[in-house]
Amino acid sequence: MRFSIEGEYPVLRCYLNKGETIKTSAGAMSWMDGEGFDTEVTTGGIMKGLGRMLAGESLFFSYYTARLDNQEIVFASSLPGKIVNIKMGGKTFIGQKSAFLASEKTVEMETVFTKRFSSGLLGGEGFILQRFSGFGELFLEADGALFDYELRSGESLLVDQGHVFLFEESVRYEIETVKGMKNVLFGGEGLFLVRLIGPGKVTLQSMPIANLAGKIIPYVPSKD
Repeated sequence: MRFSIEGEYPVLRCYLNKGETIKTSAGAMSWMDGEGFDTEVTTGGIMKGLGRMLAGESLFFSYYTARLDNQEIVFASSLPGKIVNIKMGGKTFIGQKSAFLASEKTVEMETVFTKRFSSGLLGGEGFILQRFSGFGELFLEADGALFDYELRSGESLLVDQGHVFLFEESVRYEIETVKGMKNVLFGGEGLFLVRLIGPGKVTLQSMPIANLAGKIIPYVPSKD
């Protein structure tokens, strides 16, 4: 499979040869060669599908398999930001919910809940994560610009959860409650923050979708 990531509002353009397959959440495909693909839609297991729904993804995966060589299929980013390519190579990464765009069929994805389930539901947009593992190409969507940190063993970052994009499996994470009513009311952060503890690489994003939506909503005309 060949691919390129292009554009200011990026798209992922993939070129598959006969028999090659790419998977994505159902409905995420933007355009493709009209006669060049067989399509299969599946949950990949009902429990896994329900977990993806909680993570903001579709219940179903769509698999596109090329009938001919050099067939193009395109996936567009849903928001201003970046499309990130990861060559898995047997590694495991933990990412934000709704990050998944597409992958080769050899990449596995599952939903990861916080240790305290209530924190995952109550913490702002909800700290529900996705675990990616396996082999092949993985493509993720990031909101805004990206910033990388290499944490030493025991070194930590305290992050508003919407800014967490991706981290290596070696990085531990803990949910912390903001202490003090004044901090909750006037500090600008949510009720919960995430402490990321090294060793390992952490990637943060600058424009979480929940923050963007919060800025837009006051300007949306009401029906009254």
